[in-house]
Amino acid sequence: ERDEPGEEVRVTYRELLELTCRLGNTLKRQGVKRGDRVTIYMPPCPLAVASMLACARIGAVHAVVFAGFSAEALADRIRD
Repeated sequence: ERDEPGEEVRVTYRELLELTCRLGNTLKRQGVKRGDRVTIYMPPCPLAVASMLACARIGAVHAVVFAGFSAEALADRIRD
């Protein structure tokens, strides 16, 4: 669901799988590999879910940070 009432995005399992695979391949092309650490800084949305699944699919450790943190707090979370 989005912030506005009545607005929602529906994603099928097939669409989620396709998006997850595309994102996983993009991460691999960028040099991300098994055991690497990835920080995902996105609002809660289907793309964020696919990003988490893509990291898991290629074996990268991921941490999710949502908006609303100061620059210092964000930097601390990324370092952790």
